[in-house]
Amino acid sequence: MNKIIILLTIIIILIDLYSYKGIAVTFPKLMAGNKIFLLIYFGISAFFIVALLRVSRFNFFERKPEIFAGFYLLAGVFLLIYLPKLIFIAFHLCEDIFHLIAKAITVVVNLADSDHRHLTRMHFLSVTGLIIAIIPFFALLYGMTLGRFNYRVEKTRLEFPELPAGFNGLKIVHISDLHLGSLYNKKEKLARAVDIINNQNPDLILFTGDLVNNFSEEAVGWEKLFDQLNARYGKYSVLGNHDYGDYWHWANEEEQHANMDLLADLYKRMGFRLLLNEAVTITNKDDSIVILGVENWGKPPFRQSGDLKKALSSVNGTSFKILLSHDPSHWKAEVTDSTSIQLTLSGHTHAGQFGLRLNGYSWSPSKYLYKQWNGLYRDDQQYLYVNRGLGYIGFPGRVGMAPEISVLELYRTAAQDANQLQPE
Repeated sequence: MNKIIILLTIIIILIDLYSYKGIAVTFPKLMAGNKIFLLIYFGISAFFIVALLRVSRFNFFERKPEIFAGFYLLAGVFLLIYLPKLIFIAFHLCEDIFHLIAKAITVVVNLADSDHRHLTRMHFLSVTGLIIAIIPFFALLYGMTLGRFNYRVEKTRLEFPELPAGFNGLKIVHISDLHLGSLYNKKEKLARAVDIINNQNPDLILFTGDLVNNFSEEAVGWEKLFDQLNARYGKYSVLGNHDYGDYWHWANEEEQHANMDLLADLYKRMGFRLLLNEAVTITNKDDSIVILGVENWGKPPFRQSGDLKKALSSVNGTSFKILLSHDPSHWKAEVTDSTSIQLTLSGHTHAGQFGLRLNGYSWSPSKYLYKQWNGLYRDDQQYLYVNRGLGYIGFPGRVGMAPEISVLELYRTAAQDANQLQPE
């Protein structure tokens, strides 16, 4: 850890010195004798160096959510400050290279008159770099302040010929990826999401995993808030890859098993029925549908604890089925070609927490990792919906990919209803 801290400190110093030099060369009149800017600029540098020294004293093997929430915040502020500097440096470095080349040519060819013309023109690169660097600064600033709690309700209507008449118009609220370890001391923010969900008057609330980041203690104290979620037919959930504690250093297997027992108890206290490779039937008078839930199934390096065959073992093949599976990779791997599951709900991708959504077009780096990464997908008569998640991990914000509350309304196809209304 100490070697990493020393390396990061050296990198910070080099970035700050070179970017300051670039600003001073580009705007010499503005920077001449400007002690206030100098104090603020290197004061921020000193803050990060001190912060890194404090981080080096953290016990990252201590199960305290506030440690990791604070670390994520520090990492976000670091990215906010230093990503724009790196962009500016890239342009200024090009300017320096051109400057050196022009100077070398001047010396060799002895074209002294052209020297000033070349150097003046080259400042265009640094100014351009500075302007471009402003864009990610404000984008990241928005994502860390307003964007991460800018909850969006995404409504989708789906039609199925197999949907029983008793469930025509079924309203599902689908949420995913709360990552409560990142939301330490932010209960009032998620309380607003709970109100939004309840205002949808859902028949079902379905949660597709990643309640925590590293360990179950991150969810302690949130029970009363999530117990306030209400749905006509109940609340159901599955585990995500983070819920197992696989990213934590456990003293032994018994300690990790105890962590999982605590998580199961927390789900229960929140009012969720945790489905572990199993199915539950929901009835309305003479009609029924099946909710399937599997443990995490993802492509390596993610664990594949999900057992879809086990979950389906007690289910009638003609039943209308909704599957909860955290990782959308599972849909193509085991669902579409092998089962008659009509609707699968997933999360996991966060839609990268960064991207662009404009007039029906969506882009995120996440699309290069997952073929199904955001929103609705269809394969013949089978559907997958990938939720962007309510929380965040790593970068403490969201840029362009707002936290999502999915509302899916299920209807019987109009053609089938019309046929049933015709006299015999």
